[in-house]
Formats: sequence, structure tokens, C-alpha cells
Amino acid sequence: MIQRIQTIYLLLAFVVTGILLFFIPLWTMKDGKDFYFMQSQVYTILLGLSTTLTLLSIVSYKKRQNQFVIGRLNIILNLILLGLFVYRSLNLSGETPAVSEKGIGMFLPVVAIVLLVLANKAIKKDEDLVKSVDRLR
Repeated sequence: MIQRIQTIYLLLAFVVTGILLFFIPLWTMKDGKDFYFMQSQVYTILLGLSTTLTLLSIVSYKKRQNQFVIGRLNIILNLILLGLFVYRSLNLSGETPAVSEKGIGMFLPVVAIVLLVLANKAIKKDEDLVKSVDRLR
């Protein structure tokens, strides 16, 4: 059902991947301009796919196994995205004020991963509860 706790976690993950990254820059470039994810096609595709998977997981609440698998795929996708962000941040040197600075937006996939793990944990708990009730019949 929609009112389960994993739906709340998935909605929060949707807010992190789908809405907050429009407002929080990933990092600041050398010329002082903020770099948003929309300026890179790879980041846009990966974040769009992550947001789509989150919405698909919310909608498929009747099929807990599919919801669990979609959550795992979304976690893997966010780990890849986080790896790309870390790779990019290691290429940006932040030793002097004249060069780029890393932003907090790079760490939003970590928040999304934590929320997706909590949602998968709650989905697994529901699935175990349903299986235990089926055993009693």
C-alpha cells in the first residue's frame, strides 16, 4: 500500500534525486559559476534514470519482489553516479581559492543510497511478514 514506511523513504529519495539537485550545485567552477548536473549529459541521464526507477518503485507497491529488485538497481545506479562524482572531484584541485570548489550536491547520491537501503529493508520486512503468515495457513 502507499502508506507504508518504504514509500516515505522512496519519496524522500525522489526528492533528493529529482528535485534538490536542481537547486544545489555539484561544484563551483574556476570562473565562479556553479556547475549543475544539467550541464553534463551523462549526469542528466543517470539522475533521470534514478528518479524514474524511484517513481517506478513507488508505483509497484503491490509487487514487493519487483519493488525490491528496482530498489537494488537504483542503489547500484546511485553508486555509479557517486563514483563519477568522486572521480570528478579528485580531478578538481581545491588547494587554492582560484580553482574549483566542491559542493555539497555531490553527496546527495549518498543520501539517496541510504534512503533506498532503508526502503529495501522495510520491503524485505514486509515480504518476510507475508511469507510467515502464508506458512501458518
